[in-house]
Order: sequence, then C-alpha cells, then structure tokens
Amino acid sequence: MQIKETANEGLKRAYTVTIPAKEIDERVNSEVKKIAPQVKMPGFRPGKVPANLVRKMHGEQLHAQTVNDVIRESVDKVMVENKLRPAMQPKVELAEGYEEGKDASLSVEVEVLPEIEAPETDGLKLERLTVPVTDEQVDEAVERIASNNKNYKDAAKTKKAADGDQLIIDFVGRVDGTEFEGGKAENTPLVIGSGQFIPGFEEQLTGVKTGDEKTITVTFPEDYPAENLKGKEAEFDVTVQQVKVPADTKIDDEFAKNLGLENLDKLKELLRGQLEQETAGLTRTQMKRQLLDTLAAGHDFAVPQGMVDAEFEQIWAQLQQEAAQSDDAEAMLKEMEDEKDDYRNIAERRVRLGLLLSEIGQKNGVEVNANEMNMLIQQAAQQYRAEDRERFVQYVQQEPMAAAQLRAPLYEDKVVDFLFDKAEITDREVTREELEAAIEAEETTEETPKKKAPAKKAPAKKAPAKKTASKKADDKPAAKKAPAKKAPAKKAAAKKADDKEPAKKAAAKKAPAKKAAAKK
Repeated sequence: MQIKETANEGLKRAYTVTIPAKEIDERVNSEVKKIAPQVKMPGFRPGKVPANLVRKMHGEQLHAQTVNDVIRESVDKVMVENKLRPAMQPKVELAEGYEEGKDASLSVEVEVLPEIEAPETDGLKLERLTVPVTDEQVDEAVERIASNNKNYKDAAKTKKAADGDQLIIDFVGRVDGTEFEGGKAENTPLVIGSGQFIPGFEEQLTGVKTGDEKTITVTFPEDYPAENLKGKEAEFDVTVQQVKVPADTKIDDEFAKNLGLENLDKLKELLRGQLEQETAGLTRTQMKRQLLDTLAAGHDFAVPQGMVDAEFEQIWAQLQQEAAQSDDAEAMLKEMEDEKDDYRNIAERRVRLGLLLSEIGQKNGVEVNANEMNMLIQQAAQQYRAEDRERFVQYVQQEPMAAAQLRAPLYEDKVVDFLFDKAEITDREVTREELEAAIEAEETTEETPKKKAPAKKAPAKKAPAKKTASKKADDKPAAKKAPAKKAPAKKAAAKKADDKEPAKKAAAKKAPAKKAAAKK
C-alpha cells in the first residue's frame, strides 16, 4: 500500500492511496479458504469443494467485500500514520474504471481539527443574577391554578349558554350523511369561548339551553390528518345535556386536597419550589451565555468549514420552518436571505465554542460516564414507538457518530459546570424581568442577527372537534418524530423548537384527546 499526500492547506488534507492488485487478490483467496469448509455443492462432500469452484461461485461477492474492507483499513492507516484528527467523516473515492485484477487507487480528502491551546481555567470572573421568589408570586401561581381548574354548577333550565359557560353535550358527526370514526361522543364538556373545539363549532352553540337539540355544520381543515375527511363539510347533531355556569373557587385546604396534596401550605411549598427551579434555570442560562461570550472573545482560530456548513444547514432548516409558520412567510424569508452571512457567522461561532469546550474538557478530565450515556440512550429511545426502541438503542451503540451527537449536549453542560466551579462568581439580586432582559440582550447581540424575526402565527388547526395549545420545546438532545396518532375529531398538539445553541428537535407527539397546558 502506498500513501501520498497531495494537499495540505489550512485544515484540509488530501491523499492518494494505491492498493496493489496482488494484496487484494491474496485477501480474497484468504476469505475463500475461510468459507470453503461451509460451502455445499452437489457431487462433493461437505467441506471438500475445491477452492477454485468456491471462488467461481462467490468470488464477485468476496471481492467486493474485500475491497470495502481494504478501503476502510487504508483510510484508518492514513489517519494513524499522519496523526490526523478528522473533524468529520473523510471523503473517499475509488478511482473510476477500477476492476478486479487491477491496482485500486483511492483519493482521500479530510478536514482536520485545529490545534487549540486550551485556556487556563483559573481567573474566570462571572456575575450570577439571582431572583428571589416572593410570597406574592406564589399566591399568583395558586390563583392561576384556581383559574385553570374552575368549578361549574348547574344553571337554570332557562339559562342560555354564553361565553364562559360549560356545556355537557352528546354529538354525532356525519359526512355526506354517513357517520365517521371518531365523530361521536357522549357527556363531553365544552366551555364556550375556550377554543377547545375548532372555529365554527362552539360558536354555533351560543344561546342553547339544557335539553336543546341542534344540528351544526362545520368544515374539516385542509391539513386534517385523516385523508378521507380533509376539507369535507360535516354535520353534527348535538344534544345539550346540561348548561353549567362558573362557580366560585375557594382557595383553601380542600382546594389543595382536590389537587392531590395534603393542604394549601403543601401546594404553596410545591409551587415555590417550581418557581425557584425555573428562575435557577434562567440564572444558569444567563451565566452560561456570559461564560461563552468570554471564551469567544478570547479565542479566534480556524475551524473546519465542513462542520460550519453542517451547523449552518441545521440553523437554516429551523429558520425556514419558523418562516413557514410566520404571519408573513415571504417577508421573513427575504429577511433571512439578507442576513444569511450573519447566520453563517453564528454557525462558525458555535463550532468554535464547541471545539474550545471539548478541548477544555479533555485537558481537565471531564467525561460522560457509562451510566450517564445509558440514561441518555434510554431517554432518547422513549421518543420512538415501543417496537422500535431496541433497534434505536442498537443503532446508537454501533454508530460512534450517533453516540457522539447524543453525548455532546451533556458533555458541554459538564464542561460548563466545571468552569463555573473554577470561576470567581459574584451574586447580584435582580427582578425576573431584569434577568430575562439580560438574557434577551445577550441573545440579540451574540446569537442572532440584529433584526428580530416576525411574530409567528398559531399552529394550523388540525381537527374538527378538539385542539391543544402549542408547546415550546427547548430541548438539546436529538429526537425523532413520534408516530402520529390519527384523531378524527380532535386536534393534535404542535411543538416548536426554539433552541439558541446547536440543538436537535424534540419529538412532536400528537395529543388526541385533552387540551395541553401552554408551556413557555
């Protein structure tokens, strides 16, 4: 095997590798000898088939496999002999016109990781913005829960339903006079004005009374998941079993017990803990961005353009998805194009910071242990259907690149925690609004172009009966889309990834029945 360097410029390297035909042929003959004892052929005893006949039968397959093995080994040898640290998978091409009996000539192109001098971790100075949780905030949280858990009492039979009233209804839906699957329900609660059902459904029930029967007409959305119902007009026969009106919710121990807690104090204790955890997360976000800004300001080294390209494509794909959901997609796409260079600079910054954090971690012995890795794999596997989870686990265990992608966010956080432990940190108490403003300011100056993206419109309606609130996902680990469940009469939940660091999408799971609480 002969290896010759053909390019060495910046982080790019290129080589030609020549593998003699004799070496390949010897490998094929060796494989023939290995499999010959297992080959069966009429007229020969098991294991006694001549090698030349074995090669005639299986030679083409064995030759192809041998060439693949030799190519892989050759590339590994190029990396080892030249002490290369590839940034991404090398580009390998077999010379055109190769055929059995000839020398194999390969071209190998690879970008290598830059040599980075890991910075000293002593002397870092950071400011931690802290937000105390007040009794007033806890009380407000209790009030919100009470508002979202309204009680209703039966209204007089003469009461006409209005916004805010709850109806208990039975309904049967028909398209072209035929009932359809999922279009029938009994004793279903519906609060008029809540937006639980698609537009046109609950509005037509305003003014009904207990015992009324009414037929309403609605149209299925064009993007409805059931192909046979998309854009179809449907009639629903509705029977109003009861009209109910809101009842005052008394916030006391009994209220807490109805939520499964011991008393009101326990509820407040739980909510205080949740608020403290939430503000602690914001504090960490602000301090992490402050740390990354400090590292970025002190380091400027060449980065592999292949890694930048991959990161930019991920950013661009997310922006395109957001543009498709915006009120003015055309204007947002134009603005994106005008700021394309800015987004590429963001991609380069992220890659540089990722490499820098990796170098710091390696120098200081930061690692993700086997138990942590197994937990990551199991968590990611939960986003698949039960029958696909084991296959996903095997895939990650067999594919180093997949495992590295899964490990990366946790490893980054562990390096950040290491740097926090080494830093000199001063605390400053602020309001939540001031903390959020600080995060927004850092995000605007460092992670996004100068202009803000247009506001996004609500996710498209999916179903003729129920819908769920859109949920924001701020997940870094990878996730695959969960299998969509078809709900002929109910609206599916939409999730939106809003990550500012390099991230993967969270699984968008359809919620076929109940309305989900909005997450921010």
